[in-house]
Amino acid sequence: MDYRKPSDRKSMHSRIVQELGMQIVSGRFKPCDKLPAEALLCEEYAVSRPVLREATRVLVAKGLVYSRPRVGTVVKQRKEWHMLDPDVLHWLMQSSPQNEFFELLTSVRSIIEPAAAALAAQFATDADIASIGEAYQRMEAAPTPEALLQPDLDFHSRIADATHNDLLANLCNMLSVAIAEALKHSNQRPNLHELALPRHKAILTAIENRDALGARHATLVQLDDARSALNVVLGTDPS
Repeated sequence: MDYRKPSDRKSMHSRIVQELGMQIVSGRFKPCDKLPAEALLCEEYAVSRPVLREATRVLVAKGLVYSRPRVGTVVKQRKEWHMLDPDVLHWLMQSSPQNEFFELLTSVRSIIEPAAAALAAQFATDADIASIGEAYQRMEAAPTPEALLQPDLDFHSRIADATHNDLLANLCNMLSVAIAEALKHSNQRPNLHELALPRHKAILTAIENRDALGARHATLVQLDDARSALNVVLGTDPS
């Protein structure tokens, strides 16, 4: 029997989740690979079987592995991973080259966010538009790139909320961890305010004018600008 305090058990099980999750996502354990036997993992991490099984259940819930009697714990195919899970996103960011991960992220954003802006232009209430505008005003007032981060995140989050499509808003929210990491980099470019603020202002103006096509186009322009900023900051600018 494991007599450790529940808080100790949780801490140990969280450490195992983080370490095994990172090893899976980074490719040390590849799809179809079996994880080491329970006895070996218990010895490696100095934990009991119940603690290890708690950790395994978390990895199963994240779509990284499946576990069956007489088979063991096996890594699933990448397409089955819950890529929008905050932990999985974090492991992907840590294990992938930054430029590759951010390019994938920008591609996804370019599908979702223009549609969200167009829907916001159609369905936002006056209160929604005021809320988006308030976030933009805080962007304008931000004195440093670090201070700009939260208003920038709020601006995009409030546009998603203004669609009044809970599924779309939730999808955008699940990407927020990765978007925040991308913004930390893109916001380091020179002349940030002169370049970024007009792009966001154009999105806000289109939504205020109930111009769905304009909001979609302005968002695509802003995301293309963000991609260019990331390339400059990361030193991958093809020009």
